[in-house]
Amino acid sequence: MAGDDGDWWFCLKHMRVEHGPGCPDKDRMGPYGSESAAAGALALARERNEAWRKQDGDD
Repeated sequence: MAGDDGDWWFCLKHMRVEHGPGCPDKDRMGPYGSESAAAGALALARERNEAWRKQDGDD
């Protein structure tokens, strides 16, 4: 499994950070290199989505 290497993930099902193996990858965002990066997964996705919307002219 991809999480066996000790990476950090953000679980969308439980809305929490996970380290290493955890919930199925279909329910997670990541992997991230640190706990703090995984904790910021939703904020990062929001920022990227907004940037893409602006780029597409959907503002």
